[in-house]
Amino acid sequence: MVNNQIIGDRDTRPAPLSAEDLAVLRDNLREQRLFREDQLRQIAAAPARTDEPVRRLTAAQTEVRVKLAASARMVLADVEAALDRIAEGRYGRCQLCRRGIDRDRLMIVPQARYCARWQQVREAGR
Repeated sequence: MVNNQIIGDRDTRPAPLSAEDLAVLRDNLREQRLFREDQLRQIAAAPARTDEPVRRLTAAQTEVRVKLAASARMVLADVEAALDRIAEGRYGRCQLCRRGIDRDRLMIVPQARYCARWQQVREAGR
């Protein structure tokens, strides 16, 4: 039974990423970086309104812009960290358990720092 369990555990570990996978993921991350940088430029360039009737509306819009900018900066930081991990040869490993992150997960969330299991644990703790 122990041997079957070991073999079963081995079979559930994600396969290493191919060179092609890494190239696709790197390109995706670079596109995301450009998108977020552009998004932050657009948010920063939004004109401020000073006329009284519009000022009330702009307070809500400003709050939305501030939250969008914070979110974009957070995603941009995650994308930059993922690009650094690729450059350093540490990409695709969970930062908590050090096991490989599933390829399908990385294709959906290429900046993922954690395997699905540890991501769920972290989200449950919030």
